[in-house]
This record gives sequence, C-alpha cells and structure tokens, in this order.
Amino acid sequence: MPFPRASQALSRFTVLDLTRVRSGPTCVRQLADWGANVIKIDALLEDSGGEQPGGPRQGSDFQNLHRNKRAMTLNLKDPKGLEVFKRLAEQADVVVENFRPDVKAKLGIDYESLRKVNPRIVYGSISGFGQDGPYHKRPGFDQIAQGMGGLMSITGAPGQGPMRVGIPVADLTAGLFCAIGILTALLERDVSGEGQWVQTSLLQAQIFMLDFQASRWLMEKDVAKQAGNNHPTSIPTGVFKTSDGYINIATTGGRIWERCAQAIGAPELVTNPDYATAPARSKNRDALNEAIGRLTEKKPTETWVKELNEAGVPCGPIYSIDQMFDDAQVKHLGIAQHVPNDENRHIQLVGQPVTLSRTPSKMAARPPEFGEQTEEVLAEFGFAKDEIAELRQRKVV
Repeated sequence: MPFPRASQALSRFTVLDLTRVRSGPTCVRQLADWGANVIKIDALLEDSGGEQPGGPRQGSDFQNLHRNKRAMTLNLKDPKGLEVFKRLAEQADVVVENFRPDVKAKLGIDYESLRKVNPRIVYGSISGFGQDGPYHKRPGFDQIAQGMGGLMSITGAPGQGPMRVGIPVADLTAGLFCAIGILTALLERDVSGEGQWVQTSLLQAQIFMLDFQASRWLMEKDVAKQAGNNHPTSIPTGVFKTSDGYINIATTGGRIWERCAQAIGAPELVTNPDYATAPARSKNRDALNEAIGRLTEKKPTETWVKELNEAGVPCGPIYSIDQMFDDAQVKHLGIAQHVPNDENRHIQLVGQPVTLSRTPSKMAARPPEFGEQTEEVLAEFGFAKDEIAELRQRKVV
C-alpha cells in the first residue's frame, strides 16, 4: 500500500531528513505537510534506544513535528552507512540538517561531499549562529538566540528585566525560513539544473523577526525598549481589564480612536488636548490607558467585544489555549486536525495555516515509529533484499 501523501503540491520531491529537536524538524514538516516524500533518518547508535532529543516519540511535541513522514534507521558513523546515505542522496532532491557546522563535515555528509554525487541536490542547513564566523562552533539554543537577537530586551514590562517569549520563536522561524529557502532553490533549479546550499541560523531568523524594531535602530538610531502590552506606535493599543477578565483593544489612526472613544462612552476624550493628537496620546499614554481601563472594567469581555466590533474598533478576548481552541472561528477554520492511525490512538495536531484551493494539505499519516519503514525505503531506492539483510546483520540499519 503506497504511503499516503499530505498533498500533491510537492509530491515530486524526495527529502532526506537528518534534523533533530525543533528548528530542523519544523523546516521539514513544511515539506512533508505539502506532500514531499520525506524520509526521516533515525540515528542507529548503540545508546539511542529509539529516542532522540526533543522528548519521547509518543509525546505531543514529537508527534507534532514529525507527522506525514516515513522513517528508516541508519548508522552514519559506519563507513557502510555513509555509503548507503550517499546512494539515497544520489536520487533525492533535498537534504536537511541542523547539526553544528563541523559535525556534518566529520561525517562526510556536508554539501560539498553530496553535490559530488548529486549536483542537483538542495541542501538545507540550520545552525545556531551561522556556518562560519567567530561563533559558528557554539551550540545553538532558542532562548540564547532570543537574547542575542534583541527580542528579550523589548519583551515584558518596563523595569522587570529581559523576558523570553512564550514559544521557541527563533527555532520556529529559522525552520520556516529554511523551508522557504529550499523551495526557492528548487524553483531556481528548474532554470539552472543545479542545486545549492541553503543556510540560515537561529540568530539570523531572530534578528529578521525584529522587523520594524530593527529598522528603527538602523534608520533612526532609536533603541526600542520594553513596553509591556503597549504597542510602540499605535496608541491607545493594549490590554484592558473588564469586569470578568481582559480584552485587547487596538486603535490605528485618529478615526478609529474616535470610534473607540464613542463606543466606550467617553467622547470627551477625543477633544481632550492631552489625547487629541497622536503625539499627545503617545506622551500621555499611561493616563489615557487608565481612563479607558476605568470604563472597560464596567462590562464583561464578551459585551465589549460585541460593542467594539460593531463600532469598527479592532478588539478581541485574551484566551487561554483551551479557550482558543473552543472559539467558533477557530473551529470553523479547522486548524485542529485528527491524524489517522491504525492503532486508534488519539492524535490531534495543528494543521497548516495556509490553504491551497487545488492541492490542500491534510494530516495523512501519523509520525513514524523508530526506523519503521527501513526496508520499504531501501527497496524503493534500489537496494536488493540480500543487501538489506546484510546491512541489518552488520547493524548499519
């Protein structure tokens, strides 16, 4: 029975997945979710026990990162294992890894080595700090990148010290950027006929994600600081207490501010000289926030969401994660999806946030068990039964 594909969009591409932990698997998940033939290479080492960094195989984290893939085992430290991998790479389109830069060269699976056996290979690499430079041998970790990339200096309330973001944003964005780079290289290959090396790092991804906060420094030499829930430029925008919780209110421009003041029952705030212009609102934002907060505390969140939306003022409740998945619009979008599996296990994961009209993505297959499709994959790549048996006997696979 052929392996089910999550989509037809990338079904012509074969990807060898050497990634671990989060940034690399995030990259490859994008390719798998759009139907690429992804083969996860599980490291066959005496002490591996079928586990890898990133939590137990049956845990929600691993399941989320490795759906829609197949897996085979391979000992890349054995010369025969390297030979097997190069035979796979000879027919593959993409290799993705997130080892430290020096590791892949020691193993003989670096880009220069693989392009000799397949000049069309697109080789994706994610590192902590880059493939070269003064920090290239340092191990990468998301929180380190958040700190060095400037994010923690602008996150959290003023005066409370640096604060990490609640998700591994450097890992996740590095993975996404690597996937974009790989897809770009595959498109270019259609013209040139040649593959290339796609590189990104947690540090680069984090700096890119600073976006306008980075450009404020580069263009204006303005160093952004922590602002808590206050938006740095659109005022008033922030979190306001209601009678039963909290609400986000966002105003951009004078007209929305006027509608907001009317909706909360305080039209006099618009003509108050302290709040009449954007510079005035910026200068007096704390007093303005207090004035708004005294009014929003009088009604429950649901009422404010209804009234402010009717007035054309951007707003929304602040959900816990369980409340978010219970929201009517979230349910309508169908982003929480069940993963089919023969074991009747409950596997529900977050699907792709992008919809394609003809070749949509879906949850087609549960994450593979350790080396689950080893024989199947090797046979597809032209290995004979006796070759596979010998590889097993020698503990190469």
